[in-house]
Amino acid sequence: MYSAAAASPPPRRDFISVTLSPEEAVGAGGYNNSKAWRRRSCWRKWKQLSRLQRSVILFLFAFLAVCGVISYTSMGEPWKSLTNKSVDDQRTEPEIPGLKLANPAVLPAPQKADANLGDYAELSPQKPPKPPHVWRGPSNLQIKPPRRDVRLKTRHDTSRVVEEQVQADKEEKTEKSIISWRGAVIEPDQSTEPPSSKIKEPEKPSSVEAEDQKEPVPINERQMAVIEAFRHAWKGYKDFAWGHDELKPLSKSYSEWFGLGLTLIDALDTMWILGLKEEFEEARKWVANDLVFDKNVDVNLFESTIRILGGLLSTYHLSGDSLFLEKAKDIGNRLMPAFKTPSKIPYSDVNIGRGTAHPPRWTSDSTVAEVTSIQLEFRELSRLTGDEKFQKAVDEVMKHVHTLSGKNDGLVPMFINTNSGQFTHLGVYTLGARADSYYEYLLKQWIQGGKKENELLEDYMRAIEGVKKHLLQKSQPKELTFVGELAHGHFSAKMDHLVCFLPGTLALGAHNGLTADHMKLAEALIETCYQMYAQVETGLSPEIVHFNLHAQKGHKDVEIKPADRHNLLRPETVESLFYMYRFTGDKKYQDWGWEILQNFNKYTRVPTGGYTSINNVQNPSNPEPRDKMESFFLGETLKYMFLLFSEDIDLINLDKYIFNTEAHPLPIWVPA
Repeated sequence: MYSAAAASPPPRRDFISVTLSPEEAVGAGGYNNSKAWRRRSCWRKWKQLSRLQRSVILFLFAFLAVCGVISYTSMGEPWKSLTNKSVDDQRTEPEIPGLKLANPAVLPAPQKADANLGDYAELSPQKPPKPPHVWRGPSNLQIKPPRRDVRLKTRHDTSRVVEEQVQADKEEKTEKSIISWRGAVIEPDQSTEPPSSKIKEPEKPSSVEAEDQKEPVPINERQMAVIEAFRHAWKGYKDFAWGHDELKPLSKSYSEWFGLGLTLIDALDTMWILGLKEEFEEARKWVANDLVFDKNVDVNLFESTIRILGGLLSTYHLSGDSLFLEKAKDIGNRLMPAFKTPSKIPYSDVNIGRGTAHPPRWTSDSTVAEVTSIQLEFRELSRLTGDEKFQKAVDEVMKHVHTLSGKNDGLVPMFINTNSGQFTHLGVYTLGARADSYYEYLLKQWIQGGKKENELLEDYMRAIEGVKKHLLQKSQPKELTFVGELAHGHFSAKMDHLVCFLPGTLALGAHNGLTADHMKLAEALIETCYQMYAQVETGLSPEIVHFNLHAQKGHKDVEIKPADRHNLLRPETVESLFYMYRFTGDKKYQDWGWEILQNFNKYTRVPTGGYTSINNVQNPSNPEPRDKMESFFLGETLKYMFLLFSEDIDLINLDKYIFNTEAHPLPIWVPA
């Protein structure tokens, strides 16, 4: 309790009151919203600032001014360069010696043809002469690259890249890594990088710039013949087998393997390349509405990967349509259970509905070709999705096979056990069925990844030396060079038609800097593959031939056994003819392909639609049709025919694309 006497007095407050009339304020120079008053007010406030504050403000203004001058100076030269380049592009684009610009964009920018292409004595990249008009792709379908890191640069952008690359080459000239293998010297492209273990997030496709789109123009007669053949085959499939795996053209029905529309998916990118817009759009609708992978069905890992996953990825790259990428991710994820094995060597079969995998009923082995020929597709799926699990799974397979014993100078056996991870059935070596695409994918993975994965290159080069040492022989009487087989030290003069992939693969390696004798061997082998057609009564090759090693009166180089005389409309020879023509410009390869197409039309064409494989290539009067059109006839054979007859090296440019073993082009990786 406080008493009144103890309470302190309240504090004293003083006030000052000033009153100005409007007239007095104005007359005294007060605020009147005039510019002069505001200037005086700003100056008064500036004078009220301390010396330090004024110094800081002046320093900031000076710093901004200097930055502006530097920015103007640094941007002046690029703008000048771009302006000069756009003018120079109307004349010519200079070549810079030693510089390779890898650019995996889809249907890439047109390149100038060499001035003189009549002389093919020297092999230089993709030499065929170009006609004044080249037609590419559907006229009204926008061609889009898949993502920014594989985007097709405009020529203005290329100018800047060239200048930067030349400077980088000068700085790194002494640091170039060189791979040497038995006389082959390979300088890795400076424009490429090894695939990163960190997968970048995917980006949406962006439209290709208008200046990089060629106007659709008429194509040559041979290409028109391929289009007509495709439409005839497609008519049979559409009328009698729509949405099913394969056409049976004679019985006007279909056969199922996986029940996933194999022929349609295999043919998607072929239709795009041939420019068949209506057929493509119709097939796309089926993919969007009817292609479902959630099925209780066993599929073969290898066949599903190269045909379905490869076909969807390729079509996505060509069209930029995300529908195909989504479908590719779906099937890719459903195939992953195959890798859940003790050895990480995948099982051959997967149930894509149940998510289970298993080996064949009769063995725990997988074939070497099947487990080592799925890498291009799964690696690309990782790059596009940002999910590294796909690439990691298939890379582990290759690293494991690289370390295995049981090879013979780089040649591998045909089988590998999924439990132990070891080769089985040792001592048998072939470049035919069950081993063929192992060798193909060694080279193609090396190219796909930017020529940096040296283990792949070493295995490929060693294998080719093994082929030369153990499997190469000459026939009689024409001395045709062929690739036989080796079984427990015994040489067999047997050669599958499948081996005819090898000339094209050798030529691709030589084009990418490998030893020149690979091209010489390719030229000899493609002659042999052509003779496998030319020396047969129908002009069509059998599935397997045996070569005569000793001259016999009345005998040709090629002998055919009754069990081997069927023809399945296979693409391997046409595939190699395409590579050989693209790299040499020798028109005899086009002529050989034209002969093969004419013989397909003569002996395998079914009037009501479709083409059929035949049982007897030695009987022109009755080739014994088998009533089956394989999906690869549309996916590979006719596609390679069309590309073989094209004079446009930019129609699937081989410096920008790598074909999987089902002829589906995937981009070669370049730095972001």
